[in-house]
This record gives sequence, C-alpha cells and structure tokens, in this order.
Amino acid sequence: MKNHKAVTTIAAWCLYDWASSSFAIIVTTFIFATYFTTKVASNHIVGTYQWANATALAGIIIAIISPMFGAIADRGGHHKRWLFFFSWICIISATLLWFSYPNQRSVYFTLTFVVIGTIGSEVALVFYNTFLMVLAPKPYMGRISGWGWGCGYLGGIFALLITLLVFVKNNVFSLDTHTAAQIRICGPFVGLWYAIFSLPLFFLVPDISTTSRPLLQAIRAGWIELISTLKKIPQEKNIFLFLLAHMIYTDGLNTLFAFGGIYAAGTYGLSFEEVLIFGITMNITAGIGAISFAWIDDYFSSKSTVIISLICLIIFGIPILFLHEKYIFWGVALVLCLFVGPVQSASRSLMAHLISDKQISTELFGLYSLSGRITAFMGPWLLGLMTVLFNSQRVGMATIMVFFVLGMILLLPVRVFDSQKV
Repeated sequence: MKNHKAVTTIAAWCLYDWASSSFAIIVTTFIFATYFTTKVASNHIVGTYQWANATALAGIIIAIISPMFGAIADRGGHHKRWLFFFSWICIISATLLWFSYPNQRSVYFTLTFVVIGTIGSEVALVFYNTFLMVLAPKPYMGRISGWGWGCGYLGGIFALLITLLVFVKNNVFSLDTHTAAQIRICGPFVGLWYAIFSLPLFFLVPDISTTSRPLLQAIRAGWIELISTLKKIPQEKNIFLFLLAHMIYTDGLNTLFAFGGIYAAGTYGLSFEEVLIFGITMNITAGIGAISFAWIDDYFSSKSTVIISLICLIIFGIPILFLHEKYIFWGVALVLCLFVGPVQSASRSLMAHLISDKQISTELFGLYSLSGRITAFMGPWLLGLMTVLFNSQRVGMATIMVFFVLGMILLLPVRVFDSQKV
C-alpha cells in the first residue's frame, strides 16, 4: 500500500461511499421519510403505509434487476459507465424532490422519485462493490472494505447534521416555511453532495472492464450467463451457503435499524429528539466499528470477522431485551452498534474472496445484493407478529437474535479457498 497512485484510487473509491450514503440517511431514513408521512400524505398512518409500499416496491425491483445488470456489465464491459448512469439516476431523483410540496397532490410525485432514486442508489452499489476486487490487494481487502463502509456511515451522518443545523432547525437562508422549503431543499442538497463527492472515483479510478460489446449483444450474453449461473449456484456450496446466511443475518440487521428507534421510544420512553440523536449515534458508532475493526478481517479472515461480530451482536443484544434504565440501554445499544459495521464490511470482502471467476464478479455481486433484499419483509413481519401476539416490544425485538443465530450457523461450514485463513 506504499504506491501513491493505489492509495489515491482507494481513497477515491471510499469517498464514493461517503457520497452515496447521503441519500439513504437523509431521504429514506430521517428527513424525507418523516416529512412525507407528516406533511405530504393525508395523515401519518396512510403516509406510513404508502412509504412502506414504495420502499417494498423499490426493493423488489432492485432484487430483480441487480443480477441482470451485473451480468450485462460483465459481458459488455464499461462498469464505470454503469456506475455513473445509476448514480446520476439517484442524483437527479433526489434533486427533483425540491418539488415535493406539503400537500396530497405531491404524494405520487414524491413516491415516484423516492423509488427511482432508491433503485439508482442501490444498483449503483452493485458496480461499486465490484471495484473492491480490483483495487484492493487481498491482504488489505478487509480493511479497505471497512474503510468504505465507515466512510459511508460517517459521510451520511455528516450530511444529515449539515441539513439539520443549516436548513431544518435553524433555516439559515430564511427559506419559505409555509411551503416547507427548508425541508425540500434537503433533496437538492443530497444531489449536490452525491455528485461532488462521487467525482473523484469517476476521474481517478480506472475502469475494470476487460471486454467491450455492443449493448444488445451484452444484454443477450448477460442473460444467458445469468441463467447459467443461477443454475450452478446451488452446486457452488460455499457461495450458496454464504448468500443464504447473508440473506438471514442481513434481514436481522435491517430490522434492527428499522425498529431500533421505535423500540427505544416505546419501551424506554425516548422522546422524538432523543430518538433522532439515538439514531445518529447508532450510525456513527457503526461507522467507527467498521473502520476500527477492519484490520481483524485481514489478520484473521472475513468469515471470522462476521462470526465474531454476530456473536457480539447476540451477547450485547440479549441485555437490551431485559434492561429498564434508559441510559444504560443507550450505552449497551451503542456498544452493540460497534459490531454492525464489521458485519457489513466483512460480508462484502468475504463475497469478494469467494468469487473465483472475476469475469462474472459483478453478476455475483448482483446476487449478493439480491440476497440482502429477497426476504427483507420477513424480519419486520416476524417482529410485528410477535409484538402483537405477546403484547410486548421486547418479545418482538428478540426475534432479531434468531436471525443472527441462524445466519451464523449457516455461515460456519463456508470455506474460503484463497489466501485467507478459515
């Protein structure tokens, strides 16, 4: 890692994570999700239902098209062009949210561009992840993946803090509050943030394509290759088991982040402001964990890092189900979040280590994206069901531990046949 050019390209790659995470944090999680349900929709119940349906629709489309576009890129080349294309779909969609006015006439306009932006952001990550295999020397792959995840968490939170302090809370530029301009400006801000901080990747990181075909030929070849890969995946025991394990424990992680604030408010009585601060500190801690523990990935193995982190999530997750003191809960929850980032970053590097044929790497990262979304409904559904059946949020949250345990068990037999220890 002493090569200056290599360091520069890796830094540019990590900076893309810093750029792209602003959409997920500001639009789909904190600012615009709340704005839509409280100001745009007819009421917060209907708004929550509409937002959930839009998110589910985006997830289904992403799950379907990610492997397809990955296969097309592997056969047709031009990975960086595809990354640019889907990035700018998200950037333009975010910018157009400026026209999401606080009335019911804006409902479908808002949902349309949230869905399109989410698709652009997530499919772009399929191509982005593939660059890890080319840019990162194997002895550094875990660390570089961790640095990228950490930059994503911290960049998203930094962008969120700017929007809160400059626009939402203080309205520094005296924007028209009657039309919620101080909220709507967050859309163009995300677009600008994403565009600026993604530029280094497009200028400094070389493309990874080794082939180049006309688009129609690439689509045909990609479809044929994807169908062939899907048929072979069940026989590829290690990749198949990993994707299955990843599907399950990622469902647990997504449910944890989706319902962590709800659980904190309902069980421990956190106010709205405290829940917002809690969510921010959760993301910061996860980012610190991804960066700080990334070295374990390289010194031991990606698989070991995921397993150790899942064990720690279970160890620190169980007390959260029984604690009663608010601030003790907060402290334990933040320690727990230290191990969220390592699970995510090490999973990405483990996928890279498992791919033996780089000619289909983007396609396989598309399946990796699919595995993180195909059962995304299961965690929230099971949590909600148990909460209602036992009339207890604590019982509902306990279901997340089941996902972590099952995912870890499925991961145990996975073998990595490269330089990594297993």
